[in-house]
Amino acid sequence: MSTEEILASMVDSGKIPHAILLHENDGGGAFPVAVGFLEKLYGSAGGRVAKLIHSDVHFIFPVLAPASSASTVSPSEPYLGEFRKLATENPRFTEQELWESLGFEGKNPVISVAEANALLRVLGLHSLEGGYTAAVIYLPERMNAAAANKLLKMLEEPPSQTVFVLITHAPERLLATIVSRCQMFRVQSPLVSAADNYDDGGLLAGLMSALLARDLAAALSEGEQIAALPSKDSAKGFCRYAAEKFRRVFLCQQGLSSLVPDDPEAREWAARVNPKFPRKALEILDRTVGRIDRNVNVKILFTDLVDRLFINI
Repeated sequence: MSTEEILASMVDSGKIPHAILLHENDGGGAFPVAVGFLEKLYGSAGGRVAKLIHSDVHFIFPVLAPASSASTVSPSEPYLGEFRKLATENPRFTEQELWESLGFEGKNPVISVAEANALLRVLGLHSLEGGYTAAVIYLPERMNAAAANKLLKMLEEPPSQTVFVLITHAPERLLATIVSRCQMFRVQSPLVSAADNYDDGGLLAGLMSALLARDLAAALSEGEQIAALPSKDSAKGFCRYAAEKFRRVFLCQQGLSSLVPDDPEAREWAARVNPKFPRKALEILDRTVGRIDRNVNVKILFTDLVDRLFINI
């Protein structure tokens, strides 16, 4: 069954989890899956959910942090019109498209504790129309520490008839306790992503074999082969491929290997690497991609990448 079918069957059976985590690649289609689930949940009022105007469905997304965490207004509220316009016209929007729509290019939008406090106040009220209250949180990995702890508290003690739907591109950046309190689904894009379509010729497997054997010389040799890829785009393709594999390793370590049934390699690595390794590896890969874009020497970059992975594995 697809994720959409499973969520629909939950509504039909009345067995609705209080928190759902949808893991997608950027622009992978989790937002329309979330909206479709809520349309069915709200029944005859589903049309308003589809237009993102139902009074009991609240949308939270990263914005520029307010000057004061004591603000009583949701920091995302002033941007809701732009968010609604983008999400209804292009439900498979990417992070970059959202930042452009909100005027945040080159900035660092976050979900602040002021946002979490505002949501907590809203959820403390009765549903305006009776029935469920829902909170859709886009990119919860962009919560600061205080906001993440507030969310965790809400998930630990959810108000009755409240549903949280979290949409993440990087579950490894969430508190493990948040992930553990959600029913998680991997939303696969109908389009093949660059990472899924990338064939690294066994380079990552060779690198991981050397790292797991604690053979730095062999790992550095594998790094030289990666650095010898024919273009910067292919070097970034390797990083995207590796990032997706390490996300799968993270899922396996969290007891969610059923979400990656076709990847025994990820399950094997999950059993052998440090529990903190997937998160650190993803940080290292993000840094490497950023430096490739800034035209830093690729051989130096991948030597540094191998050294850092070796330290953290």
